[in-house]
Amino acid sequence: MDKRGILLVVHPTRPGAAKTAEELIIEGGKDFKFFIFSDLDLASAEKLNSEADLARVIEEIEIAVVLGGDGTILRAAELLYPHNIPILGVNLGHVGFLAQINRPSITELLEKIRERDFSREKRLLVQYQVERSGKVISSGFALNEVVIESSKPEMVQLFVQVDERPLSRWGCDGVLISTPTGSTAYAFSAGGPVIWPEVKALVLLPLAAHALFSRPMVIGPESKVAIDVESESAVLSADGLRRLQLVENDRVTLSVDESAIYLAHIDGSLFADRIVAKFQLPVEGWRGR
Repeated sequence: MDKRGILLVVHPTRPGAAKTAEELIIEGGKDFKFFIFSDLDLASAEKLNSEADLARVIEEIEIAVVLGGDGTILRAAELLYPHNIPILGVNLGHVGFLAQINRPSITELLEKIRERDFSREKRLLVQYQVERSGKVISSGFALNEVVIESSKPEMVQLFVQVDERPLSRWGCDGVLISTPTGSTAYAFSAGGPVIWPEVKALVLLPLAAHALFSRPMVIGPESKVAIDVESESAVLSADGLRRLQLVENDRVTLSVDESAIYLAHIDGSLFADRIVAKFQLPVEGWRGR
């Protein structure tokens, strides 16, 4: 019987990541075939050096285990889009919003995967498309957010439209379009609302806009946002991983992606639990019981 495949996406410098990966491979080698996407070389795991290598074995992979922080999980999402392979993030010292709250033992983790005893959270994605002189020059997706921002130490002029209707023309540091997943990342730091993962919506958030109205807005899943660049240049960033230089008169259109990313959890925690853990919220009240 063929062994079931596990993809390990490992942060190469995160303390404990390499050791944990090695322990997983040693203890799980009887039941699973391990693939590793990392700069690390670990015995008994097939190293994947490129996305082409991953494409060759993608049908063998049942789940991805990420050893690192939320940034490593974003990298895993980039690799696995749009294959619907669940991503299970193991907390290695920092409580993020995408990984497990509590770090499981190696034995517990392997047993849960063996028995397929984990939940799958469907996470909405935002897709973007860049048009220049009437032609599409780039497209992609983000799990957290897409940001159109100034490429210089000065404001950028952006004309924002929603559902083909003008919304506002902002001189600003940029405009951010976040998913519910990203609402606890950059968007939260910029003053946006926290949105539960199951809510189907996007956050539209101007960054330091010189305007009377520059509040964060929550828009529906069927809406489309168009942003025209009216400055000499700007830059598009998707999850901080994919960057594209923009020029004047470029148009960026954004909407909910048809595909999704699935996050796996074995601890049964809810999003509210992660909010409390991340921000150390006083669930007993400021004065205790």
